[in-house]
Amino acid sequence: MTMRPDPTFHASPKLAMEAPVENFAYTVLLSPDHSKPDALAVIDVKRGSPTYSKIVHTVRMPNKGDEFHHFGWNACSSALSPLAGHAFLERRYLIIPGMRSSRIYIVDTKPDPTQAKIHKIIEPEEVFKKTGYSRPHTIHCGPEGIYVSTLGGGGKDGTDGPPGIFIMDCETFEVLGRWEIDRGPQTKHYDFWWNLPRDYMVSSEWALPPQFENGIVPEDLLSNKYGHRLHFWDLRARRNVQTIDLGANHQMALEVRPAHDPIREHGFVGVVVDTTNLEGSIWTWWREGGKFHIEKTATIPPEPAPKDKLPPLLQGFGAVPPLVTDIDLSMDDRFLYVSCWGTGEMRQYDVSDPRKPKLSGSVRIGGIVGRAPHPNGQAFAGGPQMVEISRDGKRVYWTNSLYSTWDDQFYPQGIPGAEVMANVGANGGLELARDFWVGLPDGYRAHQIRLDGGDCSTDSFCYPSV
Repeated sequence: MTMRPDPTFHASPKLAMEAPVENFAYTVLLSPDHSKPDALAVIDVKRGSPTYSKIVHTVRMPNKGDEFHHFGWNACSSALSPLAGHAFLERRYLIIPGMRSSRIYIVDTKPDPTQAKIHKIIEPEEVFKKTGYSRPHTIHCGPEGIYVSTLGGGGKDGTDGPPGIFIMDCETFEVLGRWEIDRGPQTKHYDFWWNLPRDYMVSSEWALPPQFENGIVPEDLLSNKYGHRLHFWDLRARRNVQTIDLGANHQMALEVRPAHDPIREHGFVGVVVDTTNLEGSIWTWWREGGKFHIEKTATIPPEPAPKDKLPPLLQGFGAVPPLVTDIDLSMDDRFLYVSCWGTGEMRQYDVSDPRKPKLSGSVRIGGIVGRAPHPNGQAFAGGPQMVEISRDGKRVYWTNSLYSTWDDQFYPQGIPGAEVMANVGANGGLELARDFWVGLPDGYRAHQIRLDGGDCSTDSFCYPSV
């Protein structure tokens, strides 16, 4: 604990953009066949460093079969909230849940990222006993604690009751209990985030464990049984105040990205696939007149492909869906990045007018059929997946794995783990960096990325930018 606020906490998004740039990228590694423990890789991203774009430290876990997916910090800029009771926390610990095991690891990044080590392990039994939830997924640091979303309820298959959110103490890491007081119609879960001063949260839906753990269930997808709703919550009262259905054909509403500047009451959500035409889509929500509203503001079409180049799952369609599996919003709320994991495209939209996104940049790498190589000549399997943006908005990092069983269905030839980076033009546009290529150890795939000092899908802010 410090005697003054952590210097990586910033009152506003603009101040975060002006802070020193990142030196390290933390990336979770998963063993898809569970033959070895999952791990956390620490990657050097300092320009001019002799180990630039290399793994300089690895924290290997003591257990197998965790399936690392999303992770986050114990504390961030939200700790500067005037309502916070923890003014002197440090952005020090990474909270890494095992989505398959329901085990949670706490990794200490001090005194130096190259010496990161396991601080504490929370066994699944504690999560089950205190929350009734399983399959922890997304971590967000709030003013008063650590919020953890889950994809499963109780019981062996995670369907004994709905999934939800639970809270952990941000200093002791004790699991405290469920967050929801009144969940309303919410029965599935995926992502969540908030606008702290406006006192609301938004959450999305993916699927229940039997619908994702052993791979996508085609019958459920074509019957529109995956998630397709957004839920809006009173953050302080912990109750659902409104639910909006995007339409049953808009299957799998995943990442939610509210505007960083709390004065702006809008945000974005990506939808993986429309079952009527295979397109992916971006939706914009906003609050007006005390109610939340949402509309589809961008669509991405599928791309025709010969049957013999498609995996069995897609051969009946004769096309590759874009598969919008992640989105991320730059700190100045100007550019939205959209991962098209199926077609192998990273898209950049100018969302200065949030209800009229304009395509401003694009690069191709990987893809089910395209299989575009990296500019350095390296083959890139999979497609752009988890995306992270530097605080200053000048660099965009991404990995190539979605989820082990889904990887195997869409990319049956395998997905060797890789991480790449693109540079962003002053007025938009993307160009893959030829000199940034992170090859991962054999047998590992890469998922989410975190940047030291915070990034664009970590921090939430309590004060407007000036």
